[in-house]
Amino acid sequence: MTTDNYELETLAVRAGTHRSQFGEHSEAMFLTSSFVSGSAAEAAAKFIAADPGYIYSRFTNPTVTMFEERLAALEGAEQCVATASGMSAILATCMGLLKAGDHVIASRSLFGATINLFNNYLRKFGIEVTFVSGTDVREWESAVQGNTKLFFLETPSNPLTEISDIAAIAALAKSCQDRPLLAVDNCFCSPILQKPLELGADIVIHSATKYLDGQGRVLGGAVLGSKELMAPVFGFLRTAGPTLSPFNAWVILKGMETLKLRMEAHSANALAIAQWLEQQPAVARVLYPGLPSHPQHKLAMLQQKTGGGIVAFEVKGGKDAAWRVIDNTKLLSITANLGDTKTTITHPATTTHARIAPAARAAAGITDSLIRIGVGLEAVSDIQADLARGLS
Repeated sequence: MTTDNYELETLAVRAGTHRSQFGEHSEAMFLTSSFVSGSAAEAAAKFIAADPGYIYSRFTNPTVTMFEERLAALEGAEQCVATASGMSAILATCMGLLKAGDHVIASRSLFGATINLFNNYLRKFGIEVTFVSGTDVREWESAVQGNTKLFFLETPSNPLTEISDIAAIAALAKSCQDRPLLAVDNCFCSPILQKPLELGADIVIHSATKYLDGQGRVLGGAVLGSKELMAPVFGFLRTAGPTLSPFNAWVILKGMETLKLRMEAHSANALAIAQWLEQQPAVARVLYPGLPSHPQHKLAMLQQKTGGGIVAFEVKGGKDAAWRVIDNTKLLSITANLGDTKTTITHPATTTHARIAPAARAAAGITDSLIRIGVGLEAVSDIQADLARGLS
């Protein structure tokens, strides 16, 4: 189907669907490692073709193609490259587009594994990384060097829900002489709530494990942008193989059909929980982009449709008090994952950001009293009652 003139909820259900000769209604799952050619000449032609068709599921598979086309339609991108996980999407972006001697500017408010990838592996291969404030564009401008090739941010950030001004940082990148690319991790919002490419970003990155699947079932990732930018990213994927499996692609395709409904419900529940948390005496502060008290609330409401499904809050009493809240839950799932129909709760300082240096954690504002909730689709009253035990 063409993607012209369809709303997001229609694209989430229909975009990318290709039926085989059997005319199946639900997207087919092609569980095969390789694809057969009709002759030696045809096989040889495939391996040198710019668009080779289907050869080997490490880099070409019809089910994965359907996922890529659906997500590209939702993000408004020319091309999507599917990967095995969100982290492999970031790795593929860096390996495809950067080289030794290049410089990256990144927000210091990033997922812990992303920080570790930049610090422990990009630097190992001669790529310099400078971390700056996600909210102060002047720091990005001051950090630009002659060899700066990539700006990288996530907004809202994990776990503090910091909001970066995508349009302003994109304008800065475009004004630089050597024109660094802007990559935005859009995991927390999904294309239902935020469209980074429309705001000037060059690349969008997803952990499809989160809201795109939406039910905590499988791993997946994606990189999106122009065909020109995606060519070297796909080239890395084809060679190195951090590939999305056909089964996982099929599961995420099914999850995406309810993406708009879920994101609206996640957001409504999260706002209600955030408002309730602000009234609790044991809570020191609440960080949720949909609250007027959030430092970047106005910006969030300009570039996002809603506040999203992630709520962070600090309790009075440090780590002991935070762990007491977490340990007293009976309904919520104590896990570092998010984007699930089931509400999840975690202590970022000792889970998602445990492997980064304490100084870096402190610079990012991740305190021992911080708790992150991925608000699910249960009744708000039940989530509140579960949290109230540890907060009382």
